Amino acid sequence: MNLKICFFLVVLFTIPKSYCFGQINESKQPNIIVILIDDAGYADFGFMGCKDLQTPNIDNLAKNGIVFTDAHVSASVCAPSRAGMLTGRYQQRFGFEANGTGNKESGEIGLPNGVPTLANVFKNSHYRTIALGKWHLGYNEDDHPNERGFDDFYGFLSGSRSYFPIDNPTEKNMLQHNGVRQKFKGYLTDVLTNKALTYIEENKYEPFFMYLAYNAVHTPMEAKPEHLKMFQNHPRQKLAAMTWSLDENIGKLIAKLETTKQLENTLIFFLSDNGGATTNQSNNGILKGFKGNKYEGGHRVPFVVSWKNKIKENISFDGLTSSLDIFTTAIAAASINSNLELDGVNLLPYLKGNKKGDPHKKLFWRKLNTAAVRIGNEKLIRLDSFGSRMYNLKNDLGETFDLSKLAPKTYDDLTDELEAWESGLMDPLWDEGFWMNINYRIHKNLMLNKFKDVKGMKEYNKKQKED
Repeated sequence: MNLKICFFLVVLFTIPKSYCFGQINESKQPNIIVILIDDAGYADFGFMGCKDLQTPNIDNLAKNGIVFTDAHVSASVCAPSRAGMLTGRYQQRFGFEANGTGNKESGEIGLPNGVPTLANVFKNSHYRTIALGKWHLGYNEDDHPNERGFDDFYGFLSGSRSYFPIDNPTEKNMLQHNGVRQKFKGYLTDVLTNKALTYIEENKYEPFFMYLAYNAVHTPMEAKPEHLKMFQNHPRQKLAAMTWSLDENIGKLIAKLETTKQLENTLIFFLSDNGGATTNQSNNGILKGFKGNKYEGGHRVPFVVSWKNKIKENISFDGLTSSLDIFTTAIAAASINSNLELDGVNLLPYLKGNKKGDPHKKLFWRKLNTAAVRIGNEKLIRLDSFGSRMYNLKNDLGETFDLSKLAPKTYDDLTDELEAWESGLMDPLWDEGFWMNINYRIHKNLMLNKFKDVKGMKEYNKKQKED
């Protein structure tokens, strides 16, 4: 046989059919998309019972998936929450306990070297790895997303920035693509989505992992003029407009997956990085507390998982769940074996209805001088040099009635469990400076059920806007 014909036949039968005929390869490993939003209120979505903010596309995502009603992030502030989610481990295990990424004294440590991310695992498994939006995990060269497993990074390094173009941005605030500044026109939420759509189109023949970290609805409270006009008389006008834009863009994302015939082969996670903040008019509903503290309003978040025709749809799941589970679940969905020691649980048996109950029996939180533990329905919150409070969340989700004196045995058990967990942690690599005293006063007054005049709130809100 002619050598040219032999070579052609070898090539024809060894390359994927999807490349030969321009078809989506439906048998490939699933795409994974994590949509992480910023500082959103627990009760600020239609699927969570919200009546005044409009979120039709996010509600549809929830309808076509599973809503987790008892889901938590591993920290009540942005940076450590992201560190936990992207590593699948309690971030306190490697010293990333406080917000920010270090300081001059600590050398701006960021995410410590040697700690693998979800992107590292997917990249090693021949996935295209993409990060878009807010990073907030370090500013050094070795902290850059491209050095932490992401093939592409289109976003900004800092914890917040304007939604509109900045004339002379800092290196931390500039919109960049793999280190190169990108000038843009319009509204950042739209810009991030448009780039996400491009990546979806470019990678429709091979699996990808996309970490889409919108900065919405974090301050500054900036919205498109046409959306502000839509909600002109709304009591939460700016938040309503920003939420509408976010929802609109998530709708575009889902539509793109549908038109490229990838929706059924894409596992989607949707959640907030922490509880609603006090500076963006977010609403945490019946939950006590807010961003920055150990009450439910600080770390219980809206959480949706959707995978069309692969998991159950239009149901609620009440089991105790953590953002740490995203790592473990994602690699299980992709049939990737890992020897990493992870703190998350594979949720797939629960998502498919093969398993019931609580994925976690225990969850823990700690940030500097505050800590908490949850076992079953019982929760203990500890404030150093002040004391602890214990609540039963089944009977008192608002965490109002302290049971520590009424159930001393349970109180002692929770305290022992928290201390045992802490014995395996390392010391925080940095603290929060100015914030520590403010958060201490806020925690103290919340523990005393002093809601109307929580000392420290004025300073807290001022500093939030500055950051």
